[in-house]
Amino acid sequence: MNPDKEGKNIAIISYFTIIGAIIALFMNADKKSPFASFHIRQALGIFLSFFLIGYFIGYFDSWTISSAFYLFYFILWIYGFMGALQGQMKPIPILGEQFQKIFKNV
Repeated sequence: MNPDKEGKNIAIISYFTIIGAIIALFMNADKKSPFASFHIRQALGIFLSFFLIGYFIGYFDSWTISSAFYLFYFILWIYGFMGALQGQMKPIPILGEQFQKIFKNV
């Protein structure tokens, strides 16, 4: 799939913090781009699951567990961001398909 330039820009914006994902959501509201919608769902899933799981990881009070958690989510973020830059619609490993189902109305 070769996304249009506007859809690709919206997809890239969605990966810049949770605020970027929300801005991209509003930018994509008028002219629904399937490419942008796909990446908005991926980015929202990454950020929301990071906050949800990170809350519980904080209770471990272990540098090893925390750094592994941050590294895991950084790799997921890079994978999604690179997919948006390259114009690919590949779901992120492990959680990507679930994010597409959970946020299907986005």
